[in-house]
Amino acid sequence: MPARWSARATAVIGALTLAVPLLVAAPASAAAHTAASVPATTAGASVPAATAGAAPLANLAHLDFLLDTAAPPAGVAGHTTYRLAEEPELIQPWTYADARDGGTFERVGGGPLDPATGTWGQGAFNADDTARAAVVYLRHWRLTGADDSRQTAYELLRSLTYLQTAEGPNAGNVVLWMQPDGTLNPSAEPVELPDPSDSGPSYWLARTIWALGEGYAAFADADPAFAAFLEERLALSLTALQRDVLSRYGQWSTADGMRVPTWLIVDGADASAEAVLGLAARVQARPDDTAAATALRQLAEGIGAMASGTTRAWPYRAILPWAKSPAIWHAWGSQMPAALAAASEALGDPALAAPAIADAAVFTPTLLTAGGPDNGWNPTPTDRVQIAYGADSRVQSLLAVADATGSTAFTELAGIQAAWFFGANHAGTRMYDPATGVTFDGLQPNGDVNRNSGAESTIHGLLTALALDARPDVAQRATSVTEITARDGLEFVEAESTTETNGTLSTPESWTGESGWSGDALTLTRGQRAVFDIGTDATRRWVEPVVWSSPGQRTTSLWRGGGLPSGLLRLTGPEQGISPTPGALLPQSLQAPVLGDRSRLRVDVLSGDVVLDGMIVRPVVSRLVVEGAGGRTELVHSSAALPQPATVDGGGIVRVYDDDGALLRTHPYEGRTTIVLPPGGLAIATR
Repeated sequence: MPARWSARATAVIGALTLAVPLLVAAPASAAAHTAASVPATTAGASVPAATAGAAPLANLAHLDFLLDTAAPPAGVAGHTTYRLAEEPELIQPWTYADARDGGTFERVGGGPLDPATGTWGQGAFNADDTARAAVVYLRHWRLTGADDSRQTAYELLRSLTYLQTAEGPNAGNVVLWMQPDGTLNPSAEPVELPDPSDSGPSYWLARTIWALGEGYAAFADADPAFAAFLEERLALSLTALQRDVLSRYGQWSTADGMRVPTWLIVDGADASAEAVLGLAARVQARPDDTAAATALRQLAEGIGAMASGTTRAWPYRAILPWAKSPAIWHAWGSQMPAALAAASEALGDPALAAPAIADAAVFTPTLLTAGGPDNGWNPTPTDRVQIAYGADSRVQSLLAVADATGSTAFTELAGIQAAWFFGANHAGTRMYDPATGVTFDGLQPNGDVNRNSGAESTIHGLLTALALDARPDVAQRATSVTEITARDGLEFVEAESTTETNGTLSTPESWTGESGWSGDALTLTRGQRAVFDIGTDATRRWVEPVVWSSPGQRTTSLWRGGGLPSGLLRLTGPEQGISPTPGALLPQSLQAPVLGDRSRLRVDVLSGDVVLDGMIVRPVVSRLVVEGAGGRTELVHSSAALPQPATVDGGGIVRVYDDDGALLRTHPYEGRTTIVLPPGGLAIATR
């Protein structure tokens, strides 16, 4: 299930469930569900480099271990599935798997356990993981031809469609949770929205569409009768989508001054993206399906409208996930570029891919050089937990954009991002083990690893592994360059770290309803000042003050670095619109980078009040170096509007790309050499 670690989830409660498994032992009555176990992976063990002749990286053993059967009671109104009378048992993955002593895992459900009944506050199985597990087995079957994966995909799709409500006012929507005995739990504890879970649009509706679309494409020729059933259920999902979401197509609103579409699933470009993946697969298989093609285009247009920022200004040409806030981005579920690339190809419309290319070429290098797929920039990188869902979403997006454009920039970046699973992360720990199929559940900012391995993490580790198995060149790089040896990228300086001020510090509630404070707030009134130390090296840095402003509030402040002007910031608080809270916490761009003495960044308030969370500090040229047994990769990325010199080291081949990922030049080099980056462009040096 997707992570509630993101601050956004506080506002969209019910859309997500815990990514950290509950450390609750299964009851004795559940012994049949927990007898099987697989060994836990060992951190630091070597990973063989993937080559065209190497063993596959995708190992489905742990996901197989998570699967279990349940027989739903007869006659549940609105719920049935393909051949239910003939095949009454349904197969689904347990939600969580907790690491236990002796290197084994125990399968557990979500929410508190009732020992008397063997049921959970949420359930044992859920539609989100069932849908995504089906995608894993579908892709494995199509990649390898494995009959057992075909059969498991069939079983999971049967289970998923049982969770879909087939009649009544909520027809097409999906119940999220099922208990171990096969009973549905439409109103889980803790409460999730929508409640009941099939009473409106949801992430699980979006993921059901994803699985049904890919399922139809896979079974269309292999099993036409089952494909016809999936076609019927996909049409039912589209009926719900059109009734509850796309009926608003073409209507716009504002959120903190940003023009936003109102026809995204749960107001999410992230949720909508996963539905688009399924619709694109359906349209590729059946171009004559006008209903699917129309829904695909409409959702893709809404996702593309969430692209924002510039090469230099927040959010750096990223596609934002949530229409109700321009102040947050999260890695989990960030398959928006993948979805737009898929829609572009399915509909034959290259224009749909333009926001995806910008996200991949400009935002992704910013993210990589800042430390990787964080759970939340809200808008500052305050939630630096990293999970497989986030890392895989970035890998899938890069590879999809690579397929749509043919640019090697995106396959090279995908290799760097995929290396997160094999040790190129801030813990230096392998997060996915090809020997067992185990993917750890999370990586804390301090380097601690959550060594549980639930369904979501397992699924997304395998989706990356399957993508790498299909691309041996990317796999070779990802598995052999697995140590981060240098990094210089976006950082955050807290307001409370001021070295000199006559302003006032206070501690606001951390979550505003649409964004997150990183810590204390510094309030400066007219005539007050503050001085900050943002480092002592000579590298030029952009500074973006992160400022709270209420609608209509006006303020002016002067910013100087080492006595030299960096910018005059005039700010008027934006219109609230559909955002949950009046007022916005947003980064604001200054006109020039900080030069000179970086220990003396000073702000003076000329009018109004400045309420400061801190400052995003970003190099004009960012850098990331990953190394390992397979060589060395160095990424350098410019955030400037003019060409910039940059050095690369180590010798090898360097490729220079523009800010759309188009290759400009390739040349070999030895030792350290200076190259020129185009405005907003990047270079990748490999050996």
